Amino acid sequence: MLRNFLILISIFTLISCSPKIPKGAYAEMQIPTVPDYAKKENWAALPTENDQADRTPDPSLLDLQATAEADVFWLHPTTYTKKRGNTLWNAPTDNSKLNKTTDDGTILNQASAFNGAGKIYAPRYRQAHIEAYYTEDKMAAKKAFGLAYSDVKSAFEFYLKNYNPINSTTGKRRPIVIASHSQGTNHATQLLKDYFDGKELQENLVAAYLVGMPIMRDTFQNIKVCETPEETNCFCTWRTWKYGHTPKIYSPNNNIAVTNPLTWTTDSAPASAELNKGTVLQKFEKNFTKNLVDAKVQNGILWAHKPKFKGSIFVTFKNYHIVDFNFYYVNVRENAMTRVQAFLNK
Repeated sequence: MLRNFLILISIFTLISCSPKIPKGAYAEMQIPTVPDYAKKENWAALPTENDQADRTPDPSLLDLQATAEADVFWLHPTTYTKKRGNTLWNAPTDNSKLNKTTDDGTILNQASAFNGAGKIYAPRYRQAHIEAYYTEDKMAAKKAFGLAYSDVKSAFEFYLKNYNPINSTTGKRRPIVIASHSQGTNHATQLLKDYFDGKELQENLVAAYLVGMPIMRDTFQNIKVCETPEETNCFCTWRTWKYGHTPKIYSPNNNIAVTNPLTWTTDSAPASAELNKGTVLQKFEKNFTKNLVDAKVQNGILWAHKPKFKGSIFVTFKNYHIVDFNFYYVNVRENAMTRVQAFLNK
């Protein structure tokens, strides 16, 4: 477990150092090829394929996609963090090494949490380089994120047309869970605005799990924050930091929605680690641990005490962003199943 946290430390170091690549202005000739979502290789997860979203960290947890009555549209976080040609602001979707990083990281450790609730659809998209969050070239960043979102829209429209069309008998589509982390949450938020908020498709929304980014309570006109574990047609969100720490660049804001992923409420009552039904770390099955992490909503963020384990003294970072889902893996899994069942019972 120590080795896994040291891996996390290296990732946080990379993020905090704000890499100075890509170099140069954003140019159309540097745009990777548009992904064709009719090709299965442009999906990190599909319910018809064997992929990392099918795995579970414990034999007691089953992959139920084959019989699921709902779908999960998952948007992965930034995995494009290294030098890739020096000038590419957006990642190619045919980069096998990057795709393996995505699949063995976010698809395994995050998206798989939803395989008890629905069939998982996770598109590859030309994600913006992590530097887009830090660069002073705001126009380049805007274009990079815009290109990434254009793929998300294309993938979602392909999904609606080919994987979740209107049923000719019922006149309805299958229920949909939107789930995302970090950069994926930026795109998922816009997707909800464009396709769900006050639109006909909102009737199909079970819930959205918009994790890793600050989401205001009034972000949407018709989609509210989930206030109970069984509520549907709403959204959940949190960003995890070490208990007692408030980021220097952050001003406490009670309008930022925060969900406690152990109680699924938004109040500030602390939830003990005894409520945590299972945490996964980098080794997945080998690091599956119950009652490891607590949670408390605090002024626009989520606090969690540093997990205690052999060697934890060497873990000094305070931003638990990369394990937002991992810390609460089984609780997320069970809650998604609960909300889907509540939706189906209506």
